[in-house]
Amino acid sequence: MKSGVFNRILGMLILALFSFSCVSDLDFNQVSNLKLKPVFVSNLAYFDVLANQFVTNGVEQIITVDTPTLDVFKDSFFKENLVRADLFFEINNTINRAYTLDLIYLDKNNQSLYTNNFVIPAYTGVENLVTETDVFENGKLDLLKRTTKIAFILKMFPGPILSESSIGSLKLRSSATAYLVVE
Repeated sequence: MKSGVFNRILGMLILALFSFSCVSDLDFNQVSNLKLKPVFVSNLAYFDVLANQFVTNGVEQIITVDTPTLDVFKDSFFKENLVRADLFFEINNTINRAYTLDLIYLDKNNQSLYTNNFVIPAYTGVENLVTETDVFENGKLDLLKRTTKIAFILKMFPGPILSESSIGSLKLRSSATAYLVVE
C-alpha cells in the first residue's frame, strides 16, 4: 500500500516538472537566410593499361585514346549551384617508358574547351606516382560546365622496345570534388 501511494506522488511530481517549460516564438523567416554548402566527391575515370597493350601484331602503338562521357552537367540544379570543382588525377607507371597524358575537355560539338597534360616519367625501379589536382573556379569553371566529354590521350615517348611479353602497366585513378552553394 505504501509503495502505491509513493509511486502516485512520484508520478505527479514528474508530471508537474514536465508541465513547466520555456516557449519562444518561432521565426520561420530564418529559412530565407539559409545557405547550404554541400561537397560531393565522386570517381571520375579509371584505367589500367598493360605494357603489352601498347603492342599490336608486334608493332608499338604510340597513342591510345579513351573518351568517356561526362553527363553530370545536364542536371540544371548541379550546374546552377556549382561554385568550384577539383579534379584529382593519380597516375602510376610501372613500364620502362615515359608517357604524356593529354586531357582534352570537349563540348557537345566535340570542340576543345580546355586542355591539360601530364608528363609521366619512365619506371626506374622505384615508385613512379604522378599526382595532379586541376582546380576549376570562375571562368575556368564555366568551361567545365560546358564539357560533355573528356578525351584521355596517352602518348608514348621513345625508349626501350615493348613487345607482347613486356611487363608493367600504366594506371590512372581520378576523382572529382564538387563544391556547391544552395541559397
